[in-house]
Amino acid sequence: MVSYEQIHDKSFSIKERMEALVRQKQKEITEAISKLDTVDFHTDTWTRGDNGGGGQSMVIQNGTTFEKGGVNISVVHGKLPPAAVARMKADHANLKGSDDDGSVNFFACGLSLVIHPINPHAPTTHANYRYFETSDPVSGETQAWWFGGGADLTPSYLYEEDAKHFHQVHKDTLDKYDKELYPKYKKWCDEYFFIKHRNETRGIGGIFFDDLDSKPADDILRIIESSFDAFLAAYVPIVEKRKDTPYTPEQKQWQQIRRGRYVEFNLVLDRGTQFGLQTPGSRVESILMSLPATASWVYDHHPEAGSEEEKLIKVLQNPVEWV
Repeated sequence: MVSYEQIHDKSFSIKERMEALVRQKQKEITEAISKLDTVDFHTDTWTRGDNGGGGQSMVIQNGTTFEKGGVNISVVHGKLPPAAVARMKADHANLKGSDDDGSVNFFACGLSLVIHPINPHAPTTHANYRYFETSDPVSGETQAWWFGGGADLTPSYLYEEDAKHFHQVHKDTLDKYDKELYPKYKKWCDEYFFIKHRNETRGIGGIFFDDLDSKPADDILRIIESSFDAFLAAYVPIVEKRKDTPYTPEQKQWQQIRRGRYVEFNLVLDRGTQFGLQTPGSRVESILMSLPATASWVYDHHPEAGSEEEKLIKVLQNPVEWV
């Protein structure tokens, strides 16, 4: 059993410390989010077949503030098939499949969350921080390791002060470590969460990075811990401000259309969704937790010129430097 004290104890391995971190942050995040609603999170603990680890999904739904949200952690291990190894070699040259069947052992640990508020003036949000390592099936020696993650905001209605706040909190956090990180990760986020077939970003961005192994693992772990803390400071005040804003049926319908775009990205383009569904023994409920409870697709829909809806689309088609 991991404990909070392990996070900063260098006598433990990075994977043990990352597990301790995601378990602690799941607790902190769900406690903070549940204070904004009248219902609590439901906890669902699950195990992966063949003694491959497991995780804990915490889901909130049908409340007065949140229609659906999930804060999931997973700590899983097993064998990666040769096809997955081949895909990863593009970013990790030292990853080598076994001589027997081309597979490698893997360990993956992370926290992933998506929150969908009821009110169309309150934005959806997503955050994910993860650690991945591979090892030789025979010797057990670690071959490759890396971190990935980020946090982003997906509003249906654009409040510029909210966008600036979300970005400023994350910039201030990353600047403490390296002032080149925020602009790099902000650009990466805009490029990653781009819905190519719509020529628009999924939301107004945030930060995103992947395959990060260019710094010592201990340094990256500290950055991720601070980024977890930044997420709550960036998101909770926005929901507190917007959750009780009056809205019309037309505004609710616009939110449904925007959620449809969210679904399109997650199912068609998201690397995490694709990797999860292709991994043997994966838990589909946890992977697809990110999808909203309801969404809509309206044929050939275009916002009215000069409307608040068009204002959002213009920003999604031309990402803004918020801070």
